[in-house]
Amino acid sequence: MADSGLRLRPTTSSKSKEILTPTTSDSEEEEAEIHRPESLSRTRISVLDVFRVLGGLFLLSCALSYFITNDSIFWGHRPSFTRPAWLKARVRGPLLLTEAELSKYDGTDPALPIYLALNSSIYDVSASPHFYGPGGSYHFFAGRDATRAFVTGCFEEDLNGDLRGVEEMFVPLELEDQPQTRNMPEGRARTSRGRWKVDREKAYRKGREKVKDMVEQWRQTFDGGKEGKYFWVGTVKREAGWEGPKKLLCEKAAMNRPKTKAEAV
Repeated sequence: MADSGLRLRPTTSSKSKEILTPTTSDSEEEEAEIHRPESLSRTRISVLDVFRVLGGLFLLSCALSYFITNDSIFWGHRPSFTRPAWLKARVRGPLLLTEAELSKYDGTDPALPIYLALNSSIYDVSASPHFYGPGGSYHFFAGRDATRAFVTGCFEEDLNGDLRGVEEMFVPLELEDQPQTRNMPEGRARTSRGRWKVDREKAYRKGREKVKDMVEQWRQTFDGGKEGKYFWVGTVKREAGWEGPKKLLCEKAAMNRPKTKAEAV
């Protein structure tokens, strides 16, 4: 038959065209999870890990500091909060002492700290008994407010806190007396006196600013200065008019006054 000579072409079913993909059983997935490296399972560092690292570095730094300096865990610096006296003062609270009460803290009583006052603020200087204690070179500052002496440098007659008139030590002597205008025309004399008044007021204003700056420099020394050895503990209690009569400049300060405006600059 004619049909017997014909060859039938093989047909491909739609199922044979499907691409077979390998499948993974649940047991294989569990086994892969077990053998997965831990570094891949941890995707980020926690906050606790950061604190652990920083804490370890801090402790290492403190240990090295103490090993090298043999004194401080902060590389030679001792903050106030590491001193028992500072912590005790913070717990106790600020003091309010009269000048008579303040005088007891001059270092003569070993049971009491050493205090000094500057511009009515009281500071603990017990960390330097060789300076402010009995026999120390600055013992005369202890147990009192000697702000005036801190500015004038007169450590005998100015051991008090009255700053009135201290600015005169910076005012030129030539501005103390009015200019001689007797033989001048009235207009010129008036101008000369006016200029003298303005210059004098300006000199006194600058003098007060210099006094304020000097007191501030000393305050920085005692209020947390000297690597935190000294610190504020309270205030001097005073009544109105405690200064008494206005004091004159001590001889040393008066002798060092500038003579002219040019010297005062």
